[in-house]
Amino acid sequence: MSHKDHKIIFTGPVGAGKTTAIKSISDIEPITTEEEASDMTTRRKPNTTVALDYGMIRLGPNEKVHLYGTPGQERFNFMWDILTKGGIGIILLLDNTRPDPFQDMRFYVNAFRSFIDSTRLVVGITQMDNNRVPTIEEYVAQLKELDLSAPVYEVDGRKREDVSTLVQSLLLSLDPGI
Repeated sequence: MSHKDHKIIFTGPVGAGKTTAIKSISDIEPITTEEEASDMTTRRKPNTTVALDYGMIRLGPNEKVHLYGTPGQERFNFMWDILTKGGIGIILLLDNTRPDPFQDMRFYVNAFRSFIDSTRLVVGITQMDNNRVPTIEEYVAQLKELDLSAPVYEVDGRKREDVSTLVQSLLLSLDPGI
């Protein structure tokens, strides 16, 4: 039997839930590179990812999905190209309580555009329980303005089933037989 591995990238702004999402779904103890925040990030959370987060899901005895979370801060963007190499798609997490989540979406879509254009994109909106606006429909419309069509879900990164929906959506968009 052959062994099949997939690599999915989680990205988005600081505090959107990337580390939490990977922790909630990983079948192994995740590897994180969180350090104490020392800049504007401290307003959002005490720690921040400086290199990557890593987790893994087993789809069966011979199939795994490797999960890589990017640092959210632009000053660590040199890691973004490294982490996307060999990836099959990207999950963009956006925090609905940030001042301008559409600006965040445009920034990350543009930063990862060549990767997105050659793979797949799924968008997860966190913190919708704390802020209902913008709506999922408004995110879909914004993606359309960026000439993209991607599924958009309301998610809680702490809930394994929510994160599983994002991963499954990405995998099924690539290969309905997975």
